[in-house]
Amino acid sequence: MSLPSDARHRWGLDAGGDVGFLDLGDAMLIVPGGTRKLRRQLLDAVTPADWERARGGFGDDELANE
Repeated sequence: MSLPSDARHRWGLDAGGDVGFLDLGDAMLIVPGGTRKLRRQLLDAVTPADWERARGGFGDDELANE
């Protein structure tokens, strides 16, 4: 698969590199660095307080019990 040169330059992929793809049904999301790197970045960005709010349903008792 070819990527547009603008994207290759911006993502530092001129000489090649890891690229992941997420299938969203009607679209594909291209992930420079691969999906494992994205997963790690997302998990690292969530604070313990964020996890606690999620477990509590963000103030919605019904959501907390789903």
